[in-house]
Amino acid sequence: MRIHGMAALLAFALGACGTVPPPAALPPDVGLGLADPTRNAIFNTSYAFATPANLAQQPADAALAVAQAEYLAVELPYGPRWREFSPVVPMAFERARAEWRSAVGIAPDAQPQPVINALFAARYALQQGDAARAAAALPAPLFQGGGAATLTRLAALPALPQTASAASGAESELMRQQRGGRGNIFKMGHH
Repeated sequence: MRIHGMAALLAFALGACGTVPPPAALPPDVGLGLADPTRNAIFNTSYAFATPANLAQQPADAALAVAQAEYLAVELPYGPRWREFSPVVPMAFERARAEWRSAVGIAPDAQPQPVINALFAARYALQQGDAARAAAALPAPLFQGGGAATLTRLAALPALPQTASAASGAESELMRQQRGGRGNIFKMGHH
């Protein structure tokens, strides 16, 4: 209960300043064996978006990577654990959001949490072999063109260079942080 009270107090304090971060969370089982789902999201997005072949004809994996990118675009600028990251990292995710949303057909003004929830629901359905349920989890207007079109897009994502750069930068900053902050190895556009 204390954590929820602190979160509400923080939201109120930020609201007083006029900058309430949009809420975003990942499902509890997204860690895939790792204790920290945010670290997992950083590593997975860096790998997934490094080259289009990593996600080719893998709509469930693409749904996971896009959902994690949506989450990181909110978590990295507002999460207190990431204050030591270069400020370029959250800005890179904010710029890249338009790129992945356009590629997938996500409404440009969609709130992050409904997008994350829908992508995870589609991913779970795809993992169970239920393409119809996956398509139903991706409704218009949240996903422009509806579920079937979104699944087609997820199976054939093009290269997303801004997204790949943002994800790679987050991974570099995480590795720098793990080494105790020695040297800033963040270089946008370089892997």
